[in-house]
Amino acid sequence: MATRPVEIGPAGLHTARAIEHLRLVRRLTQHQLAAHCTALGRPMTNTALSRTERAHRRCDIDDLVAIATALGVPPTTLLLPLPSVSRDDWRGC
Repeated sequence: MATRPVEIGPAGLHTARAIEHLRLVRRLTQHQLAAHCTALGRPMTNTALSRTERAHRRCDIDDLVAIATALGVPPTTLLLPLPSVSRDDWRGC
């Protein structure tokens, strides 16, 4: 029996968009952010980061913590909606 990949839900989609948003605010390329994660001890390629940002790859907890640390924010920042941004603002991303 073939298995289907688990779909990425609303929290995962929000997290993917939050990662990209903060990376761009910090003026980092995907390659630079992936290199920061690798330097922190969580090996990551820019391809893996790109797939995470596009919600084509699930972001596990270890990746989430490394990405948040590399971006200089607590992991919850990537999980919780930004107070100044409405859900409708994210739809255009």
